Amino acid sequence: MEHLPDKNSQYNDVVYWDERYKTEQSYDWLGSFSKLQHLLEKVIKKDDSILMLGCGNSSLSGDMYDAGYHNITNIDYSSVCIETMSARYSRCTSMTWQTMDVRELSFCDASFDVIIEKATLDAIMVDEKTPWEVSEETANFIHQALTEISRCLKPKGRFISITFAQPFFRKRLYARSQYGWSIQHSSYGDGFEYFFYVMTKGESLKPEDAALEKSFTEDSTATQSVTATENEGKEDFLSNIDL
Repeated sequence: MEHLPDKNSQYNDVVYWDERYKTEQSYDWLGSFSKLQHLLEKVIKKDDSILMLGCGNSSLSGDMYDAGYHNITNIDYSSVCIETMSARYSRCTSMTWQTMDVRELSFCDASFDVIIEKATLDAIMVDEKTPWEVSEETANFIHQALTEISRCLKPKGRFISITFAQPFFRKRLYARSQYGWSIQHSSYGDGFEYFFYVMTKGESLKPEDAALEKSFTEDSTATQSVTATENEGKEDFLSNIDL
C-alpha cells in the first residue's frame, strides 16, 4: 500500500503524516459515518458543541455536518492536514479547523458537549510491544491527553472513543477517578468487531471499572523496570482496522 510507513513508530511522527496528507485524499480508520451513525445518534444532539480529535483526512466530520451536526471543531497536529481539510470543507461555514496537540488543548475548561476520537489513541499506541503492557512513555502520553479531554468537557459531556481495542485492554486506561467520568461501551462491525466507548463527565465509575484503576496502577508499577523492545518490523499494525 502506498501510504504504509516503513516501521510502526512512524505513526507517531508528524513528518510522516504531513507527507501522507500531501497526496492521500481520504482515509477512514474503523469505518465511515454510516457504520457509526446509529451509535452516534444515541449520544449526540444536533446542537451539541463537538470537538474532533486527530481528525486526519477522514470524511467523518463532513458527513456529520451534512447530517445536521454543525457545531464541530476539528484538530490535528499536522498543519498540512488542517490546511487541506479546511479548504475541502470551506462550504461548512460553522465547522472550524485548528492545528493542535491532543495533550495541550488550547480551549477553556468545559468548552464542549462532546469530544470524539476515532483511532487517534490507537495510532499513539501503535508501537507498543503488546496490549498487555503499556510502556510508561505511552501511558503518560495517554494520561495527558485524557486529562485535557476531561478538562474540556462540560458537565454531563461525553467523550466518545472509537477503537479496535477490546474493553479488557482499553478500559484500564480510561478508568481513573480523576477524570470524573463513567464508562460504557458497545461494538459494531461486520467481520471485524470495533468498539465504541462513551465516557460521561460527572458520573461515577462502576465498581468493576473503579477496580481497574487499582489493577492498572499496580501493573504499571511492576513493569516500570522492564525495558520494552522496540518493534522495528514492517508489519502494519493498523492495517486490520480499515472497515
